[in-house]
Amino acid sequence: MPKNITAVVTGASSGIGLAIAEAFLARGADVVINGRDAGRLAKAAAHLGQSGKVAQVAGDIGDAATGAALVRTAVERFGGVDVLVNNAGTFATKPFTDVTEDEVDGFLTANLKGTYLTTQAVVRRMREQGRGGSIVNIGTVLVDHAVAGITASAPIISKAGVHALTTSLAAELATDGIRVNLVAPGMIRTPLHAAWDVDAFSGLALLNRVGEVSEIADAVLYLATAEFVTGHALRVDGGHTTGRP
Repeated sequence: MPKNITAVVTGASSGIGLAIAEAFLARGADVVINGRDAGRLAKAAAHLGQSGKVAQVAGDIGDAATGAALVRTAVERFGGVDVLVNNAGTFATKPFTDVTEDEVDGFLTANLKGTYLTTQAVVRRMREQGRGGSIVNIGTVLVDHAVAGITASAPIISKAGVHALTTSLAAELATDGIRVNLVAPGMIRTPLHAAWDVDAFSGLALLNRVGEVSEIADAVLYLATAEFVTGHALRVDGGHTTGRP
């Protein structure tokens, strides 16, 4: 990976997003991190260190102003933006008929609308720069392979929209030299699943274990720099979608 790139990572206060930010920094990139809670985001920045290479933008990506602030910060601090990782999102389980209208709206805003608006802001800047770029979205294998015991229709349909957006933008933005791909994680050991015994889901994967955040970060780095890959959904699920042990 070139060392003079700038990556914007949403939802980077902990878990997968923080691991992605760490991975970019380890390869010499400058990073703009985002999270809704300013205090948690500041702790993440302190954990990352390298203050000269890390900028923070607190805010909800469901608000278009947050995407604009991310781009503005990337330009002011580091001269532009080369990579966007749309990691911010939320997930929770609830039986289908118990889900409220407000909960549906919340998942659609946090997972789909936020990704859409942030990507719009970044793409406008990438086009102005005229040197292409890379966008990596985070989806889920549950879009393609449901599990009866994981009743999460609302977050899954919002993530399905992210999958569709990835395919659509890969086609629309190819002439701008902007590649758009997606990582679809299986069950990952992350604070988002802290209330669950994630290892109990090991049997969902052929490799008979859950994934680690570093393995998602590795996949994101690959797609961010794979110059002949666009419109691809990379499953990082230990074989969850392929079969069973």
